[in-house]
Amino acid sequence: MSKSIVRTLPAAVALAFACIGVSAVAQTAAPSTTEKVENAGEKAWDATKSGTEKAWDATKSGTKKAVKATEKGAKATGKAVDNVASDAAAGTRKVGNKIGEKIPGTEQNEAAKKP
Repeated sequence: MSKSIVRTLPAAVALAFACIGVSAVAQTAAPSTTEKVENAGEKAWDATKSGTEKAWDATKSGTKKAVKATEKGAKATGKAVDNVASDAAAGTRKVGNKIGEKIPGTEQNEAAKKP
């Protein structure tokens, strides 16, 4: 063997191994386009799922609050109507008694004469 082959052969072998090593590192270090797309799709799915769950929870919470507020308002309205009706009935009785005081032969007329 000549001296030039002895010098060139180890350099060629070293270069071949280096190329194989660089190729292997490149394949494992950098994700492929397919992997990037899959990762992006998975992230999008996770974000959509998370956002949907948050929206659903907010809707449920908002609906519960609205129902409670409606019930509270209905109770308050019912009390107000009851109070107004009671006051109206009392006023009607009072007016009826005043009218009855002026009509001879009624209980109110007899009661008004006694004091």
